[in-house]
Amino acid sequence: MHYYITGHTGFKGAWLTQILVSQGHSVSGQSLDPIDGSLFDLAHLGELVEFDHRIDIRDAQATKTAMTQAQPDVVIHLAAQPLVRASYEDPKETFSTNVMGTMNVLDAVTSTNSVKASLIITTDKVYKNVNHLAGYREDDPLGGDDPYSASKAMADILTQSWVKSFDSPPTAIARAGNVIGGGDISRDRLIPDLISAFESEMPALIRYPDAIRPWQHVLDCLNGYQLLITELLAGNGAGAWNFGPPDSSVVSVAEIADLTAQAWGGGASWHSDGSQQPQEAALLALNSDKSRRGLNWDDKLKVAEAVRWTVDWENQRAGGRPAREICANQIADFFDRC
Repeated sequence: MHYYITGHTGFKGAWLTQILVSQGHSVSGQSLDPIDGSLFDLAHLGELVEFDHRIDIRDAQATKTAMTQAQPDVVIHLAAQPLVRASYEDPKETFSTNVMGTMNVLDAVTSTNSVKASLIITTDKVYKNVNHLAGYREDDPLGGDDPYSASKAMADILTQSWVKSFDSPPTAIARAGNVIGGGDISRDRLIPDLISAFESEMPALIRYPDAIRPWQHVLDCLNGYQLLITELLAGNGAGAWNFGPPDSSVVSVAEIADLTAQAWGGGASWHSDGSQQPQEAALLALNSDKSRRGLNWDDKLKVAEAVRWTVDWENQRAGGRPAREICANQIADFFDRC
């Protein structure tokens, strides 16, 4: 099977590329250049892909040409401007990338006859946030107060409209929460910020220690995506699906910081950053009963183990082990549990 991943040079895209290649699939990708020190570069993943297109998804014609050239069986759309704080800094780029970029990908999918299924990745932040402790279900209202959340909700609604309006291959939407794992160096993400501080032997600064999020290892999230694609290829699975951890892994930022400091050792610590910060949701949780029942999916790594795997990845890399080898070992260990 030939997969086409938009955003393949990003954190999720890099892990997904390695998973698919390890399973015998071929992979092509479309993305911006990876950021310095990215997992994609550390693991030399450019050696594994057939077509490595460095094309902005906002370029409609180039996107369509690249996908048509690759002739994939499956398209997974990960590319996005993924950060809440960055969306305040440049809202125009956020909306153009997340909304119009998604439309360009959907249009390219519709125009590429080889595509048998497509999966559009949005986020848990697409839901209209009313601090619903029980977790949002797939049929709950969408919304978004910050530019990032609003743009992803718009992309989600756009996808629903597109597949109802045009002759498209089987298409689903995946909504997931906060993923963690080795090799993530994205700015303004909790685990990378913690590890960066701990490596410098400095206390980490935490913006919202009381905020509650659904924390999940990247391999659990991507396993859900793969199970959903299998359903799509079998003629089922269209629509929206949540991929969130169980209630025991929906914990506060402070708890994740404590777990990370404990796993790191060496006196690692953190304290709250009292400076003024842009608005972010205080509570986010997903109800993923649909995925658990319909796809037989569940997390294999609970939150404490997910943190330990992440810290272990970073320690092995610091000790000189090749990034691709560390990923390969964790992928093998994970799928032994599936």
